[in-house]
Amino acid sequence: MHEDCSGATANGTLARAPEGHDTAGPARMAGISVSSVSSVSSVSSGSSGRPETPDRSAAVGETSAASAAAVCLPALEDFLPDTAALDAPTRRGLLRAGREALECRRVLAKGGLNLVGEVLRGQGEFVELEHYPRDDVFDADTHAQYYYHAHRGEAEHGHFHLFLRAGGMPAGAAPLAWPLASEPWPAGDEAICHLVAISMDAWGEPMGLFATNRWVTGETWFPAADAIRMLGRFAIDHAFPSWPTNRWLGAMVGLYRPQIEALLRHRDAVIAAWMAAHPGEDVFEDRRLDITGHLAIDVESRVAALARTGRWRG
Repeated sequence: MHEDCSGATANGTLARAPEGHDTAGPARMAGISVSSVSSVSSVSSGSSGRPETPDRSAAVGETSAASAAAVCLPALEDFLPDTAALDAPTRRGLLRAGREALECRRVLAKGGLNLVGEVLRGQGEFVELEHYPRDDVFDADTHAQYYYHAHRGEAEHGHFHLFLRAGGMPAGAAPLAWPLASEPWPAGDEAICHLVAISMDAWGEPMGLFATNRWVTGETWFPAADAIRMLGRFAIDHAFPSWPTNRWLGAMVGLYRPQIEALLRHRDAVIAAWMAAHPGEDVFEDRRLDITGHLAIDVESRVAALARTGRWRG
């Protein structure tokens, strides 16, 4: 297994500032600028009745490159699947999901719209770190939830965070028992698992997938094996704020499920390596470790390759 001992994160780039760090430079979407703010409060359920999603992005620290350099992190490439090795029914399922994702984008583009613009519409000024839509998007039947926000400057326009709440979790799913926890984790009916984040560019197109440390979203930490069992349960089966965007998010989980599984397994391996390097510390609250792994994506290329032969790794 490859290891990275150069002070880089597991995706091979230098450890970036913690999730929620107010980076310089406005991102733009359809002429809307992003205004910087110094802090953000957790989003409350408000009048919508949607459950509150934990938001720890206001509590940020400085990334220590010297500290990160002392940790040898496993390489994400060692966890990525070979799509050609998947059985034919699985590949056909990936292809169906991919075609649905492309169809969602097509119908939006036909109306001069895009995936991100749908969640920003009618939300007023686009402010860094705030959740969009303001009260998140929640499906009371599936217990899936997501929001969009921005804070990484020119690296991207922003990203979607996808979750599953306790009511939708499979039987037997149990959070990690962590005696060193220095912050409370959502528990019981309030438990919430972060599944994946989808990074978007300035044109409202997907550009990457990534996994994060616990403190980034304030989630309940479920081992990868349990989080993977939750992936097939993510679905937003209503039209707020946008039927195509909601369908697209579910289709993206389907299209990239093998890669998301790899990101989650790799996430746990990165956490284990960080624990070994920092014994006795609460790794899940360590601001020096935010994004555990990032994977660049190209939806059109993946769908085209699946349609041809399935012989594609990315």
